[in-house]
Amino acid sequence: MKSIENLLDIMARLRDPKGGCPWDVEQTFATIAPYTIEEAYEVADAIERNDLRALRDELGDLLLQVVFHAQMAAESGAFDFDAVATAICDKLVRRHPHVFARRPDHDGITSGQVLERWESIKAREREAAGRPPKKRTTLSGIPRTLPALIRAYEISARAATVGFDWQQADDVLDKIEEEVAEVRREVESGGTGDLSRAEEEMGDLLFAIANLSRKLGIEPEAALRRANEKFTTRFDALEHAFAARQMALSDATLDEMEAEWQRIKKGS
Repeated sequence: MKSIENLLDIMARLRDPKGGCPWDVEQTFATIAPYTIEEAYEVADAIERNDLRALRDELGDLLLQVVFHAQMAAESGAFDFDAVATAICDKLVRRHPHVFARRPDHDGITSGQVLERWESIKAREREAAGRPPKKRTTLSGIPRTLPALIRAYEISARAATVGFDWQQADDVLDKIEEEVAEVRREVESGGTGDLSRAEEEMGDLLFAIANLSRKLGIEPEAALRRANEKFTTRFDALEHAFAARQMALSDATLDEMEAEWQRIKKGS
């Protein structure tokens, strides 16, 4: 595709040590990785807002990250963008025999069976490559780089698959109340307690909350994003309300801000 070729050429020029952009030339896999993660979240945000125009732009930004990494790899002689595209094409065909085999058997196959086959094919690929099979446990394969809240959700979901779970949501609420009491004890120690202990109790509380989200069928990261947006919208309205009175928030009392906050909540 001409547009892909154009993008690859632009990236190569940006990385040219002689005539390229100094910032782009200085980057490494490690320095670009945070931007790659950020762009993936921008894609998710556009999807959540159902903003297809923004989604187009954000997907372009995410594609740029792939091109950037591929260009750096090509410079070191490791691989290039074409190798990346070829590898994923081959993998998709290999792992979807129910679609691409000479005699596809996609009739009646469930998504669960597709996942089982995917894992089985992965294991055969590792064996053929002479790599020992990974020692799998229930919690194997959950990326450590996931946001902590999502990872907590995934860890508890995996544990639940072998029956290590609360019977119902009310049981998790009891656990949350227990963890809140633990945090309260640390707070009431007046700073005389061990900070690492307070951090541990706070972590236990957040983990329990992630479990409650799972039991209720709520994705906690999405719920927290919406809460963040709701607070941001209301706080902006609060600031605008005081600005209309020629007042800065820092000049208002807490009671004044709370009264206006409640008015904004009722109107939203």
